[in-house]
Amino acid sequence: MKAINITFTFQDGQPDQTHVAAEGESVLDVALNNDIQLQHNCGGVCGCSTCHVYIEQGEADLPEISDAEEDFIDRAENPRINSRLACQCVVQGSTDLVVRIPPQHFLGH
Repeated sequence: MKAINITFTFQDGQPDQTHVAAEGESVLDVALNNDIQLQHNCGGVCGCSTCHVYIEQGEADLPEISDAEEDFIDRAENPRINSRLACQCVVQGSTDLVVRIPPQHFLGH
């Protein structure tokens, strides 16, 4: 099995970070396992839009977007054609990913 690299880029100016993902891990899992703050109010079960990200590269190797995910993306701030929920982006192919994390609004911050 080929290791998949996920490069996280940040709209708030943080330096890019690249981490290795195993097949079956979600982008959210990889972010959280590497101390990247990414909101996930529903616990990563496609029940909200807080883990909204932009897939800049590698989207073809991700699972097809579901109707539920599409509905929650429509509720996200500044959705784009390459918007996905990080909890639903499960690594399954062989293409490295580039994921842009938009500015987040953490409660109490």
